[in-house]
Amino acid sequence: MKRSEVNRAIDRAKRLFTEYRFALPPWAIWSPKDWKGRYDDCREIVDCMLGWDVTTFGGGDFSHRGLTAFTLRNGRPDSPQDSPPDSPPDSAPGPPGKPYGEKILVVEEEQETPMHFHASKMEDIINRGGGNLVIQFFGSAPDGTLSDKTVRLSLDGVTRIVGPGERVVLTPGESVCIVPGVYHRFFGEPGAGTVLVGEVSSVNDDTSDNYWYDDLGRFSDIEEDEPPLHLLAVDYHDYL
Repeated sequence: MKRSEVNRAIDRAKRLFTEYRFALPPWAIWSPKDWKGRYDDCREIVDCMLGWDVTTFGGGDFSHRGLTAFTLRNGRPDSPQDSPPDSPPDSAPGPPGKPYGEKILVVEEEQETPMHFHASKMEDIINRGGGNLVIQFFGSAPDGTLSDKTVRLSLDGVTRIVGPGERVVLTPGESVCIVPGVYHRFFGEPGAGTVLVGEVSSVNDDTSDNYWYDDLGRFSDIEEDEPPLHLLAVDYHDYL
């Protein structure tokens, strides 16, 4: 994926967030030079991979298979949830590791996030506004293949049983809870417009908790054809 594509995706996302009055933290629009030397005071952002995430899932067609996301808060799977991180002797302890995460996503019409499940993460996927979000569901068999069994979902607290491969359409304001082990893929419904999607979850570990039905990658290699507008979460260590 070219850096110019990443920059355009972030710019489109910023315009959409402004349209829907969804405000990001101030550091979301820092330039690369603003991050220089900031690891000590921005450790939580860097270590928990908060911030921008633009991916083609290892492919080359962002408009048809891709995602723009911003991680607002997250914990670390390897951090004890009941013990505070190290603090300087003259300061009060910091907060314990967070057991939850939150993202805001931009999903274009027919732009697919491919079929996958999580072994650990439970998540609510929420249509925050715009178009309609189509989500297809399968159970997972013990060997990681698609199951032919039904899937029990909770849509805003209402139980719904769906068959293997059945699709659910979330209109603005609707949400679904997806438990570990349930395969799902989603995209914006054609003709309905771009979707602003929220995700509230247990701790999110994109480096090891995504199990793809096809042989895909979670993050894209970036071709640096122009300077970054804003850093991706995967860029931090290259610029700090």
